[in-house]
Amino acid sequence: MEKKKVVIGMSGGVDSSVAAYLLKEKGYDVIGVTMQIWQDEDQFTQEENGGCCGLSAVDDARRVADDLQIPYYVMNFKQEFKENVMDYFVKEYLQGRTPNPCIACNRYVKWESLLKRSLDIGAEYIATGHYARVVKLDNGRYTLGKSATAAKDQTYALYNLTQFQLSHTLMPVGEYTKDEIRAIAEKINLRVANKPDSQEICFIPDNDYAKFITENSGKKIEEGNFVTTTGEVIGRHKGISHYTVGQRKGLNLSLGKPVFVVELRPDTNEVVIGDNEEVFHDRLYANQLNFMTIEHLDGEMKVSAKIRYNHQGAPATIRMMSEDVMECVFDEPQRAITPGQAVVLYDGDLVVGGGTIIGKTL
Repeated sequence: MEKKKVVIGMSGGVDSSVAAYLLKEKGYDVIGVTMQIWQDEDQFTQEENGGCCGLSAVDDARRVADDLQIPYYVMNFKQEFKENVMDYFVKEYLQGRTPNPCIACNRYVKWESLLKRSLDIGAEYIATGHYARVVKLDNGRYTLGKSATAAKDQTYALYNLTQFQLSHTLMPVGEYTKDEIRAIAEKINLRVANKPDSQEICFIPDNDYAKFITENSGKKIEEGNFVTTTGEVIGRHKGISHYTVGQRKGLNLSLGKPVFVVELRPDTNEVVIGDNEEVFHDRLYANQLNFMTIEHLDGEMKVSAKIRYNHQGAPATIRMMSEDVMECVFDEPQRAITPGQAVVLYDGDLVVGGGTIIGKTL
């Protein structure tokens, strides 16, 4: 029987390296690919700043592929990454939202673009080192299941994969804990066994979002007013791209009590400041929806809703307001519901679906 061909995205890290090994052990015909997304042609800059996809990542991934005796290629996805991730990131911040670039990268670059090229060369699947599981339900639909390790579960960042993409995806790491993955890497003498995980956004290694936005939008980030929820002007801010809902540090306001960012108003260039209680809300509205366990939502449904990557998830009830707008009402008010972030819905360990948060009101 001919082996099924799978293209695995290799970042040079331990997770994707072990994923490649596990797939080979299961009998797949494995091809390793690193996605070249870094925009700068300067070698030093790439080595310094490449994050999960810079030159050092390529070197590590190539060596691992040699160790595993699998073919290895670097594919250029710079254009797709710039349009779908970097440009999106800048546009969202300029509109007063807080985007999640990893979610956009997963959906439009790692899956849409890589999967298309992989199918073109005769592969049946793509694979990654994500901590998640692909599950086929009795109703024939595909969804994601949480990984074996709650601490590393990455389903939140993958909620908007399509049914077609999921049906052509393998995620072998989802059955293991991080410690188990490192132990496998050490057992087979992978040189990346103890390589630390990358943390920052790969295209902003210094974490200076405002500088990146200024440089890549050609727009000066204008100063504006800090205002209270009642409209009183209480100071000047550095530009709305410096702030996000729920933020307390870096406001440089002396009001004799802790205050927080409650809302960003790009139309008036105002940053709204309030007390801690004013950061809590019991509902949100979301659009750009993607459902996994169901084709579409009829009536109401009880879920656990997660509003940021490190949020534990909270009981909520969802219902459709219109064709592409969903209301999510929490049993208890939640802190810092942030426009631009994702809300991801769970039924137990399974991803029901998710969408992009519009705001706390319609």
